[in-house]
Amino acid sequence: MIRIIALFILLIPGFLAGFGIKLMRDMTFGVLLSPIPSLWLQFLLGLLFFLGGLGFVAGFIFRRDRKRNKVQARFKDNR
Repeated sequence: MIRIIALFILLIPGFLAGFGIKLMRDMTFGVLLSPIPSLWLQFLLGLLFFLGGLGFVAGFIFRRDRKRNKVQARFKDNR
């Protein structure tokens, strides 16, 4: 059950990152979505969604690998 919850926790930022890529792609082709007033704002929102989602997933994986001692020596916790 815990693995399913962890999967859902990772899917939400993954979908946000995918939506961010879609927003940036639509800005490139000049497609403006209705609630967003300008193309540059659409691109910034897309970039924010993409970096936020990617950062969350990368941090989650890095934290898991650090707990299991699967990282290089320079990334290990020195407490």
